[in-house]
Amino acid sequence: MLRIGSTLRTTRKLLNRNLHFQYPIIAGDVAPVHHRRQELHRFVRCCNYSSTVDNTSVSTSFFPTLSNSNSSTTSAEPHAERAEENDSLQSDVSEVEPVAAVEQRLSSGMEDAYLAIELALDSVVKIFTVSSSPNYFLPWQNKSQRETTGSGFVIRGKRILTNAHVVADHTFVLVRKHGSPTKYRATVQAVGHECDLAILVVESEEFWEGMNSLELGDVPFLQEAVAVVGYPQGGDNISVTKGVVSRVEPTQYVHGASQLLAIQIDAAINPGNSGGPAIMGDKVAGVAFQNLSGAENIGYIIPVPVIKHFIAGVEERGEYVGFCSLGLSCQPTENAQIREYFQMQSKLTGVLVSRINPLSDASRVLKKDDIILSFDGVPVANDGTVPFRNRERITFDHLVSMKKPNETAELKVLRNGEVHDFKITLHPLQPLVPVHQFDKLPSYFIFAGLVFIPLTQPFLHEYGEDWYNASPRRLCERALRELPKKPGEQFIILSQVLMDDINAGYERLAELQVKKVNGVEVLNLKHLRQLVEDGNQKNVRFDLDDERVIVLNYESARIATSRILKRHRIPHAMSSDLTHDENAAELQSACSS
Repeated sequence: MLRIGSTLRTTRKLLNRNLHFQYPIIAGDVAPVHHRRQELHRFVRCCNYSSTVDNTSVSTSFFPTLSNSNSSTTSAEPHAERAEENDSLQSDVSEVEPVAAVEQRLSSGMEDAYLAIELALDSVVKIFTVSSSPNYFLPWQNKSQRETTGSGFVIRGKRILTNAHVVADHTFVLVRKHGSPTKYRATVQAVGHECDLAILVVESEEFWEGMNSLELGDVPFLQEAVAVVGYPQGGDNISVTKGVVSRVEPTQYVHGASQLLAIQIDAAINPGNSGGPAIMGDKVAGVAFQNLSGAENIGYIIPVPVIKHFIAGVEERGEYVGFCSLGLSCQPTENAQIREYFQMQSKLTGVLVSRINPLSDASRVLKKDDIILSFDGVPVANDGTVPFRNRERITFDHLVSMKKPNETAELKVLRNGEVHDFKITLHPLQPLVPVHQFDKLPSYFIFAGLVFIPLTQPFLHEYGEDWYNASPRRLCERALRELPKKPGEQFIILSQVLMDDINAGYERLAELQVKKVNGVEVLNLKHLRQLVEDGNQKNVRFDLDDERVIVLNYESARIATSRILKRHRIPHAMSSDLTHDENAAELQSACSS
């Protein structure tokens, strides 16, 4: 008996794998379709059926005796036997998808890819960025400039949507449309680093001739096919890779270090693809933005709900405002004993509130050890997830992040065995130690060679890729754990000591937190500068962490500041954000004289 079904199924899998559209194309390049159809016919003919006779596998289509009964190399008896086998072949063919159906299905997939290409040719652009990031060890200067490329696509309103990391710390941005040798100057209109999205505008009317905008679609379901269009490394022309949706869930956004909804696909996303659209049918399903290092063909795209939230915020307020947060740290209640301890009945599910941001509206109504049972009427499971589409679940943080700033959310909370209903106003919250500082210069204040700065994670990143272990342990722990207690609060540190006679002996006190100046607690760097210049005392005293103290004569320190700045070729004693008032200008003038 011939076993044919498994072989044809294997053949179809091989065809599907080999015929995925994953090569760069140029405008009007349609020859590959005809070529691939010829290859399809030839491949299917050559891989007809395989039979197993006497435990020996042979390919029957390679033997002319199946179709030529007059062959002189075989006897009539085997002919009859093979004819019977052919009859059996005919009866089993119904189990296998016909060749025509295979061709139609594969051709349909290729036509979808080409439809994506046709849409992209007049929409997707290549972005050329020149950027220069700050040097946080020497905050008065930048690092050397670097050139990078990325992708973007046109949306309604003559705007270009791309990734924030494509234009981060930019000094010059150019765009080039497909098929054109000309690059046009672009301006960054809005950037959302948390969601890794940015909007560019091009003033040249010549650029917009023949350009079409793409429409945003919906979140694709699992196993739906998408085509990622962009300009990845390895070539200069537009490229399309095709894949399917593997997973939809909140994911860590590497650029902004935030947790937002993302779509995982099995299409390759390489450097240069960032900012390009992922097209499903004739609409955009997301924006390519990152991949999983160390893995093969695991890429991520930003889904439409996140994109719409970003664009709506920019259109309503004229600038990016961020994503909302409850300001809570919650613990799962999957353990039966913890549920019993907090008097959770068998039908109740939720998560335990373990920490509350003092600056959030939640601190006004919620308490530690509260159990959040539901958010806007959606029940929260013991593992912190909520229902999402067909038998999928995601963390309830997604519901929070999709809220608009100053919008109200309704929470059902279990407290001391009783259920309460609360309303909380949501708004974006800033951490005590900023996670990123893109597109802005670092703040600093220099007095007598003491360099004071607000602690930021980019400062810790200057210690290298292994910054978590290489940076000062105490600063690292505080950067990741501490919460602000007052609006405008910053974590001020003495980053380094520029050596001079006046500060000799203080060099070992670098990388410590500055707590007080002349006995007054420091709120932020601007407050520290005011305390230093407004001091009427003869000496200036800095109280640091570990009960360390620095004392300087004010007049001697003021004179020494000018000398130290000149020696180290530092143009100003403080960053521009500290020099907006007259007192700061007077100090700046005194330090430079």
